[in-house]
Amino acid sequence: MIEEAARSPLASWESFYVVVGSSGAALTGLQFVNIAIIAESRRRSTVREISAFGTPTIVHFCGVLLMSALISAPWHQLTKLAFALGACGVAGVIYGLITLRRARQQTGYRPVFEDWLWHAALPILAYTVLVISAVFLPGHPHRMLFAIGAVALLLLFIGIHNAWDAVTYITLGDFPESKKASKKR
Repeated sequence: MIEEAARSPLASWESFYVVVGSSGAALTGLQFVNIAIIAESRRRSTVREISAFGTPTIVHFCGVLLMSALISAPWHQLTKLAFALGACGVAGVIYGLITLRRARQQTGYRPVFEDWLWHAALPILAYTVLVISAVFLPGHPHRMLFAIGAVALLLLFIGIHNAWDAVTYITLGDFPESKKASKKR
């Protein structure tokens, strides 16, 4: 059993996913702080705005946590892991499309190119790469584990960017001088 675990292509990724999964979990907690900041700000967000721009950040962090847990589990066959990761990827793509629809339907904030990129395009791309990587994982584990690792990091960076963007928007958006400065740009 120990020899089998040592030969598994997943064994060499254990430390990576401990760090990435822990980061996803910790950042999920920080997103709760972010929402508390928004709740206490003078500018009130609507449920539609939170659904379009806040909740997806939690989903991406939890997705990283789930991917890390799946890859760290003692799988006996890469086919079963591939199926689980593929299901996560499909769910992520569907959720990305739902988020895109929510962003288009909400009326409290007018998204700019950067918002569409970070809140819609990059997450959908990441989850699509996860699906593709899952399909090819059993036959090409070395390459696909690098792709899956890249997806996990991309989702972390998306979440960090989006959480920071929300906090700065709420923080700076409340002051008249920041609104004047942004209008001059």
